[in-house]
Amino acid sequence: MKPSRSALLTFGSALVLSATVALPSAQAAVPAPAGEVVREWYDTTAQTVAAAGAPTQVTNSRTWAISWLAAARATREAPGGRGRVAFQDAAVASAVHDALVALAPTRKAELDAALAGSLARIPDGPAERRGVAAGARQARLALADRQGDGLDPASVNAPFAVPAAAPGVWQPTPDGYAPAAQYGNRVAEPFLLDSPSQYRVGPPPALDSQRYRTDLAEVRAYGKSDSTVRTPRQTETATFWYGSSLTLYTEPLRVALTRSHGSVADRAGLVALFHAALVDTQIATSDSKYAYTRWRPVTAIRTGSIDTDPTWSPLHGTPAHPDYPSGHGTYAGAAEAVLDALAGPRTEPFSLTSPTAPGVRRTYTSWEQLTRENVDARVFSGIHSRSADEAGVTLGQAVGRHALRGAGPLLRPLR
Repeated sequence: MKPSRSALLTFGSALVLSATVALPSAQAAVPAPAGEVVREWYDTTAQTVAAAGAPTQVTNSRTWAISWLAAARATREAPGGRGRVAFQDAAVASAVHDALVALAPTRKAELDAALAGSLARIPDGPAERRGVAAGARQARLALADRQGDGLDPASVNAPFAVPAAAPGVWQPTPDGYAPAAQYGNRVAEPFLLDSPSQYRVGPPPALDSQRYRTDLAEVRAYGKSDSTVRTPRQTETATFWYGSSLTLYTEPLRVALTRSHGSVADRAGLVALFHAALVDTQIATSDSKYAYTRWRPVTAIRTGSIDTDPTWSPLHGTPAHPDYPSGHGTYAGAAEAVLDALAGPRTEPFSLTSPTAPGVRRTYTSWEQLTRENVDARVFSGIHSRSADEAGVTLGQAVGRHALRGAGPLLRPLR
């Protein structure tokens, strides 16, 4: 049964408004500051995925989601009273540790050391022991629950039979002409969606429509490798947002997490829900992409019927999957929906860097600004039409809102 609107608002308000109270302890250990264990394991997860992650983004999103769902569920087993914070801190450390060891076993030594460090700062006693046990139990159950979900790299990149070349139909793109990627996402098991096609976007603009001609003219002019109309700032925007969405949104989510005044359970729930929603978003994106198999701008410009230019090249390399909708757009739309609801739409200024734009630092005050830049960036890179970007945002926001409605059941401890 879906949670009521009042329940959802209560969940969101807790993350934005509630405060964790540090309870006194008679134990010798000095507890970590409120939220510190959550932040430590957030950073440990990011380091683990960076060092031992899969070659497919959605598989790494799955690692985040499973680990933090285990943590969020384990914290919700905490009893009331004096030992609640110690229980929840221990539960987070234990759950994320155990899940990551299973999913990234080459990092076991580093993860064991991180767990020992966390537990050393939690007062010894029954609350700590029960928290560790709860974390281990929820990690085991979360891993079992997602066994065979179709999000391993081989399943994600299942073979796709490329259709015969025709106007509007996707074909492998230069320079590498790589085979289609992420086709298998569309048959993977979502965390929250009823089916991958639940929010499938409507079809892309018809090839004889004014919107299509406008889209193509824009990307032809602004996305060309040696464009004379694209400004330096626009080139920087394209380069800044060219990398993996998972990597690019790791710091914004950390900003939201760090600035939250919610309880340990609330903060763990924020991370878990964010990544579960983003797994589902990537599944839904592939469903729409391969439902329409719309060609990429480079194919349309080089071989299409509108001012064909066989020498045209985009600023950045074109990813090996169809144009519509944009995966960066869907990721940004879902991230914005979740962060708006659970961290508030605006925040104090925060700065971001990008691995694809060394030395560049940008400052933001809202999650929506990130979405706007993602939409523009893919056009300026020459790899997406604006219609594909905007449809992606629409799809991502729909999946994000769906995830928020399903937060209660998703975060309930497994038995």
